[in-house]
Formats: sequence, structure tokens, C-alpha cells
Amino acid sequence: MRVVPESAAITGALDRVHARGVLQHAGLIGESLTPLASDSREVAELLVDPAYDDTMSALAAKLGQDETRVREEAAQYLREMSATHSDRASESFRKFGQWMMRAHDVFVDDDSISRLRSLDRQSSLLFLFSHRSYLDGAMVPEVLASRGISPAFTFAGANLNFFPMGSVVSRSGGIFIRRDTHDLPVYRGALRAYIGQLVRNRANLAWSIEGGRTRTGKLRPPVFGIMRYVVDAVDALDQASDGTGAEAHGDALVVPVSIVYDQLHEVARMTTEARGGNKRPEDLRWLVQFARDQRQRLGRAYLDFGEPFSLRDRLGELSAGEAPHLVERIALDTCHRINRATPVTATAIVSLAMLGVDRALSLGEVMETIEPLVGYLDSREWPVAGAANLTDRSTVRRALQELVASDVLTCYEGGTETVWRIGRDTHLIAAFYRNTAIHVLVERAIGELALLAAAEKGTDPGPTVREEALRLRELLKFDFFFSSRGEFGDELEAELRRFDSHADAKVEVDPGDLRQLLQRSSPHVAHLVLRPFLDAYHVVADRLVTWEDQGFDEKRFLDECLRVGRQWALQRRVASDESISLELFRTALRLAAHRDLLESDSPHLTKRREDFLVEIREAARRAGVVAEMARTHR
Repeated sequence: MRVVPESAAITGALDRVHARGVLQHAGLIGESLTPLASDSREVAELLVDPAYDDTMSALAAKLGQDETRVREEAAQYLREMSATHSDRASESFRKFGQWMMRAHDVFVDDDSISRLRSLDRQSSLLFLFSHRSYLDGAMVPEVLASRGISPAFTFAGANLNFFPMGSVVSRSGGIFIRRDTHDLPVYRGALRAYIGQLVRNRANLAWSIEGGRTRTGKLRPPVFGIMRYVVDAVDALDQASDGTGAEAHGDALVVPVSIVYDQLHEVARMTTEARGGNKRPEDLRWLVQFARDQRQRLGRAYLDFGEPFSLRDRLGELSAGEAPHLVERIALDTCHRINRATPVTATAIVSLAMLGVDRALSLGEVMETIEPLVGYLDSREWPVAGAANLTDRSTVRRALQELVASDVLTCYEGGTETVWRIGRDTHLIAAFYRNTAIHVLVERAIGELALLAAAEKGTDPGPTVREEALRLRELLKFDFFFSSRGEFGDELEAELRRFDSHADAKVEVDPGDLRQLLQRSSPHVAHLVLRPFLDAYHVVADRLVTWEDQGFDEKRFLDECLRVGRQWALQRRVASDESISLELFRTALRLAAHRDLLESDSPHLTKRREDFLVEIREAARRAGVVAEMARTHR
């Protein structure tokens, strides 16, 4: 039988001697509904807030549950997720983070820091970062603290809340949240309230817009949960301020943060998972091994800030335009800005070159392969990480040697000149590094396939190119971030001008000239950028056509895709092993589900699946044609 303490004094006394938690765990006492001395500021404020009390009452009524039990459950969750900034713990965590980062020299976009310090005095800053490594969650707080920006509360997955790090991290501003809360409505209500209180207190927040580490190297689709709660909190502030808005409460500014590495120790494990391997659980043994891995130097890490924007102003713009899906639009806009702030590394360019030919190359051949890519980057004025000179042979040689040292490339020195090639079973690792720069080349790759489609069809080039480009944009929208259709059209025209400075932006030329235009253009990138994804889509589309079971079993279907994909790779029916990846297959399945091709009552399901296969196969074929053009051009 549970005994509830008779007063806050008794509860406080139990808390001071660290007995409250033990008694609660044993079921002898309930969760305190009044603030405790150990509670964080936000939790204490919520527990005495009438608006929070009303919210919990409404939630209990909606769920048909006892109000007291709902409040107790919510209070338990609040204390579970709450964080503080203890000077002692924060300093310890910073030192630990610096030690964990010892495999990298960290280069920071310090040109943006002074502006961020100024904004920090006026507004709550929301640092939304790309997530390629477990190191990210330690790097962002360390960079902010070392440069005089108010400490941020950083959201992390509850899977990282294990002894002994959990307590230190939570007292250093780390907020551990559960990933799967579908069946926990009270938890979601508590999290919404907690984030709202942080925003009201004008705290700085930081979290991964992707929700978890990318397994492919490029940005994953954004997760909307935290952003949705922040948007709700900003809306609530506006309503509470009677229209005075930012002048009464300040503003919340979204700060896109790009983090990219020359190399990472954990990529090999992630690519193993992408091929069907089991993910190792995060625990103390995992942490020890992860820390040991950092003993080997792996070059540099680069942290850059994108252009900040006002969350309140952006919400106002979208609402005035009656745009649907406000939170989703803001999250996608943030991802665009992260990509724009992401520099191209020497590792990415070398990986791009090696994957493009998939054979041994001498240093001279590597330089010849990347030269047009570097010229393209210059034409886009795209930043290069560390301001490296990618036309310098020593810079490229160093990147090659570093990839050999980490077993991504192999090196042969027994002939007349040294040659390098991708190692056995390391295509996915090289692809991870290539994909950190893939966003720079997507529009050009689409332009190449659209030009080729117009040349093959022999119709009016202008409309055909634009129609084909928009079709590819729709086909690839779950893997890449695109501007709105109008902006995408403008970007396409700008890209087409780069194919031939003498050609009209709208491609008003004879269809017969298009193939020549494409043939003499440089660089050719569709096979480097899009073919790995199209080949993976091809496997999924092919297996869908043959799937005859009544129900759709995703796990069994993906297992079949892996098996057939390995066969196709051996037969060279796909261009590279990198296409045989669960991550790519899952994205293709998202596209198929979006088109209602998995489970449907439609009598034409088989025909629509076959049409999907034809569409994918044709796009992959055209990428192969561009690959042949690139080979001939070289």
C-alpha cells in the first residue's frame, strides 16, 4: 500500500537524505506535486503555475484518468528530463568533451561568434545542428561556452542517459528525452510544458534537427517534435503579450549549425548497421570503447553557423501567406541553411573522385578528376573547409594518405607510380564522406538528367527540361532538400547557364544540340550524386513488383532487398556496393508509401508498381549514360 507524505516538509526531508527516490521506487510514496529543493528552476516554476495545473487537468479529463495520478506521472517525467547548469559539473563535462575530441582539431566559424554574442543578449537562441557523430553533442556546448555565449540546454536521446555520464550531463544542461513516446501522452504533455517554460525563461536551446545521427553522411529528414513545441511556446508568448510580441518577451532565433569532419571513427560501425548489422547499445562499455577509438588522430572537425532567422517573423510570413504545415516548412528551411553553411572537405572531394571511377588512380589522375569539380565549386563560390586549396597536389595527397591510414583506401607502390583505390567493403564509408558535400551538386545532377531526357525525347527542350527536373525533384524529395517549386525553377535556370555560358538560360536550342551541350559540359555529376540512390530505389521498386503477400512486412521486405541487392552488386546490375544500404532502401520505401504502393485496395496496384519501376529504371539508365559521357570526356 502506497503512503503519501503528509507535507512538503517531509518530502523535502526525504529528498535531502536521498531517500525519496528509493521509497518511490519501492512504491511506498508518490511523486511530490510541490517543488523540491533539488528541482530545477523550470520544474519548480511549472509545479506552481496555474496554467500548467489547468493543462494537466484537461489532459486527465481527455484520457479519462485520475487527475492526481496524471499530475504525479507528469511530475515524475519533468524531474526525469530536467537539467541544470552546475558550474562544477559543466566544467567537468567540458574537460571530458575536450578529451573526447582529441582525434580532431576543431575549426570554428569565429566570424559569426561576435554577432551571436550580440543576439544572445537580446533573444533566446535555438542552435539546430547537423548530426554526424556522438561528438556533436559535446562540441556545440563547448564551443558556445568557450566563446562567451550563454550556456544552452542540449537535447539528447534517453539512450545516452547511463551511469556515470547521465548525472554529469544533466547537470551540464543535457536534457535526456525518450524517442518513442507514441503511447505516453502524459510524457508528451510534460515535455511540451517543460520546453515552453524554457522558452519563457529565454533559455538557449540546442538539438539535432535530424533527431539522430545520419547513417549516409548527408542530412536526414528533419524531426519536428521539439520544433513543434518551441513554435507552440512562441505562439503562447505572443498571445500572452497582447500583441506586443518581441518587445515584451524577446524573440527566439533559429541558428543553423553545420558540423562536418574530415573522418570519423564511428562511420565503419554505422555502415555495418546499414548492411543489416546490429546496433551496439550505448552503455558504459560502449563509452569506454568509443573513448579509446579517439586516440587515433583523424584530422579536423569544422563547425560553422548559418544565417540566423527570427522564428516569430518566419511564422508571421508563413501565416500571412496561408502556407500549410508551418512547423515542417520552418524545419526544412533550417535544413537548407545548414546545407548552405556546410563547407566541402578535401576528404569529400577525394571520395567523390574515387567513387566516380571505382578503380585505382594515380595522384595525377585524381587531380584531373577533381579539377572540374573544384572549378564548379569556385563558380558557386562555395566555401572549402579550412580554406584548403583543392588544386594543390600536397593537399590532395594528404587526404589520400589519411584515407589509407583509416583503411578506407588502399595504396599500391610497387609499380612505376603510386596508385590508390577504394578498399574492399569500404564503399559505404567513402560514400559517407562524399555525401557530406553532395548537397552542392544535386541541382546540377538533376539538370544533367533533365537535359538528357529532352535530348532523347526530341521535343521542345524548354518545357521538357523543366518538366523532367520537377519530376526528378518529386522522385528524390525524401532524400534531398529542395526549395519551393518557384525557387527551384530559378535555381535550375541558373544551373543551366553554367552548362554553357553562351546557351540561353531557358534552353531555347535545338533538341539535337542538347546532347552535345551535355557532352562538352564539365563536370558530369549525375552518376556520382544520384545513381547510388536511384540504384537503391531500383532494387526496392523491382522487389515491390514481385511482392505478392497480402500484408506488407517491412522487415522481411528489407531483408529481401539486401539479399537481391548483394546479388545485383555481384552482377554489376547496380554501379556500386554503396547502393546496398538499409538507409537508402528505407527512404525508397517512404517514397513508395507516399505513392500508396505498399498496401492498397486499388485494383491497379500491380500496374502502378510496374510504372514506378519503369520510372526509376529510366532515371538510373540516364545516370549511366552521363557516366559514359564523363568517361569519354576524360
